[in-house]
Amino acid sequence: MSLHVFLYGAGVSSTLDSPPVPTVDASARTVPRRRTRFLALPEARWALLATAAFLSALPLHFADAPGWTYGPLYAIAYLAGGWEPALEGLRALRGKTLDVDLLMIVAALGAAAIGQVLDGALLIVIFATSGALEALATARTADSVRGLLDLAPATATRVTADGEESVPVNRLSVGDELLIRPGERIGADGRVLDGTSEADQATITGEPLPVLKTPGDEVVAGTLNGTGALRVRVERDPADSVIARIVTLVEEASRTKAPTQLFIEKIEQRYAVGVVAATLTVFAVPLAFGADLTGALLRAMTFMIVASPCAVVLATMPPLLSAIATAGRHGVLVKSALAMERLGEIDTAALDKTGTLTEGAPEVTAVRPATGSGLDEAALLALAAAAEHPSEHPLARAIVAAARARDLRLAPARDFTAKPGHGVTATVDGRFITVGRPDSGLDAEADTDADADAGTDTGTGTGTRMDRDTDAEGGTVVRVERDGALVGTLVLADRPRADAAETAAGLTALTGISPVLLTGDNPRVAAQVATATGITDVRASLLPEDKVTAVRELQRAGRKVLFVGDGVNDAPALAAAHAGVAMGRAGSDLALETADAVVVRDELAAIPAVVRLSRAARRLVVQNLLVAGTFITVLVLWDLLGHLPLPLGVAGHEGSTVLVGLNGLRLLRESAWRRPDEGRPRAQ
Repeated sequence: MSLHVFLYGAGVSSTLDSPPVPTVDASARTVPRRRTRFLALPEARWALLATAAFLSALPLHFADAPGWTYGPLYAIAYLAGGWEPALEGLRALRGKTLDVDLLMIVAALGAAAIGQVLDGALLIVIFATSGALEALATARTADSVRGLLDLAPATATRVTADGEESVPVNRLSVGDELLIRPGERIGADGRVLDGTSEADQATITGEPLPVLKTPGDEVVAGTLNGTGALRVRVERDPADSVIARIVTLVEEASRTKAPTQLFIEKIEQRYAVGVVAATLTVFAVPLAFGADLTGALLRAMTFMIVASPCAVVLATMPPLLSAIATAGRHGVLVKSALAMERLGEIDTAALDKTGTLTEGAPEVTAVRPATGSGLDEAALLALAAAAEHPSEHPLARAIVAAARARDLRLAPARDFTAKPGHGVTATVDGRFITVGRPDSGLDAEADTDADADAGTDTGTGTGTRMDRDTDAEGGTVVRVERDGALVGTLVLADRPRADAAETAAGLTALTGISPVLLTGDNPRVAAQVATATGITDVRASLLPEDKVTAVRELQRAGRKVLFVGDGVNDAPALAAAHAGVAMGRAGSDLALETADAVVVRDELAAIPAVVRLSRAARRLVVQNLLVAGTFITVLVLWDLLGHLPLPLGVAGHEGSTVLVGLNGLRLLRESAWRRPDEGRPRAQ
């Protein structure tokens, strides 16, 4: 353990009479959970034992009980919490380096040698607990990267001249032809040769809706096939797939933080060598001039205690831990004191769109009956929902949910058929109903009429399919036909969160510049969301590596970037940023593990609030370090230049610790969450 740990720690149809098509569970969009439990780590078990023994001994000690009642408990605390850092310190010493691990163990043993067993045990417990938290963070990061690899299936169906065969994906080669059945995950990056389906690729691009895949379109390993069968030609070695590159990006971005850690370790080395050298000098010089051995040893041990970084550790941690506790009460999980401190250093914010600024799921935003259809909004919505009711498509679920929200009665649907990428047909109340895309095979005149009724800008007819499917407000247009005649359109969109604009404004006030929107979605939708939230810098159609590139460009310009996201595709940027925040409710495991903080309740407005809290904590840290440093300096000079009685040295040392600790606890107050000029905190 090091000092920085102390200080921060072909198209197919499906009918009701056909065999059931595998359904897509929402959990399939996230990385499978593989989390190391805290007590599964030996460091955690030893730290727990040391803490339990220390807390058991404390009341007996203060009650002046006989030494034999609490002495063994202190011994257990020393052994349980100290054996591993002592061993690591000795190994470092063998490698001709001296670190704080060994220094703290020596200080703890020295304190015990002169009767200050409690001080030594406290140092041991702090050390053991910090080591356990560091081990847990390391294990959880490894879990999340391993879990990402589970997105890609273990096997794939390869088409050969003799038929089909199941092979491990790591044996696939460029040029192999794969059969992707409905509901299966795609095993390799490639291109569609035959078939029509929709792929849920939210884990890669962040797009909230499945994307239509037809011959010639690219597909990505780990994304989820919809209700159609596809034949895909492998175009990239599995080791070079997008998923594999995301893993590499996360690992590389995490390592970019190492230079700061190396700098701290250099300071730690110099500090450790300096304290040891000073302690030996304090012991040897008086002894050489005739002082008695006991007196020289007592002075040296007193110096070791008052010069130890324990006071600095406790001066730093209370403000940060108090800030973490206060943030936790308001639904923001900050993973460590280091993460809390880094949040306060940011001067630029970059935000993902889908699931971050927006809700991450489509909902009906407009119901537009066609002129002469004889339907009002409620009747049109009920008709579309009845036809869509058997479908598993996200748009279908949104339409049904909108009808239920209005308490509309849904007539039973018969002869239901879904055509991947186009829509559904069904018989409702004896009428043939079609619900689907504007380009679902209808003639151009009907498309033009539908667009006019829906308010869609068709331009000159040279627009892309996305343009025809997208409403002027950034929503997806769905046509509803009855017996072949257009009766209306529905518009569905992924709406911005209610507090998205407030959050963007808050981050702008904190950093002095507007946040940057980084999204894998198309530019038109991204621009609509940016306009609604007051963001001016928009970068769309980004792959995960593009988001990392954007973050690093900002960093090369001297900015300290806060990135906020929720998906697997956001994890590399979360790791590369100076500080990362993940949206917790629908966030992928990898994003949650990679981020420095998690907004558990998905309240975006909590992000600027936690940044302000972090800045307040950092101010208190500076205050506390000045107080602790002043006390240590005075006590050390007193011991060197005069005669500092051991009880007074311990009292001064512990008194400064209590003082800075109480100062740090001020952030536990409810008022610390928001500035006074912002009014009372929100009701929880």
